Amino acid sequence: MKIAFELTDRDLNFFRKALQHSREAVRDAEESEIIDAISDVLNEIRKNEPLPDFVGKRIPELESLIRMLTDDEWQLPKGDRERLLATFVYFADPEDILPDDIPVIGYLDDVIIIELVLRELQHVRVAYEEFCEFRENFESDSTKNINSVIRRDRIDRRRQQLHQRMQRRSAAQKNTDLWS
Repeated sequence: MKIAFELTDRDLNFFRKALQHSREAVRDAEESEIIDAISDVLNEIRKNEPLPDFVGKRIPELESLIRMLTDDEWQLPKGDRERLLATFVYFADPEDILPDDIPVIGYLDDVIIIELVLRELQHVRVAYEEFCEFRENFESDSTKNINSVIRRDRIDRRRQQLHQRMQRRSAAQKNTDLWS
């Protein structure tokens, strides 16, 4: 069964306000505490398996966002870091728009937030995937015996190229503007 619905600007305002509250919380919290909290929530959610598919399908997406945030070589720009941290604060809050303890639908609002964030950060995610592929290919090429300084320089150069591209594409993309 497929259920589809359209979010109006009024609907999106509910999510904007919720994310604004989460963003305010991000300013007062340590990044490591937020990452620990989201990891704990994901572990708790996994204990409740089998999960509704609409929730289970998003777990790998959240894990990918966590990896992108915590990858020191990627150096996610500050604005994108704040967006992800605010998303994680929202997701980890059991008393958000729909309390998480409501069977089956308790995570529906969380899933909507994740989908909206994934769409807004599409170019960031694609750039990060390309960065990881570049780094993996670079490191797996056994014909190279490159010292760590050269490795760092090439990784840095590729990251800078991808950051510039993702910023251009994000600026050109019409998005839902969740963060205004």
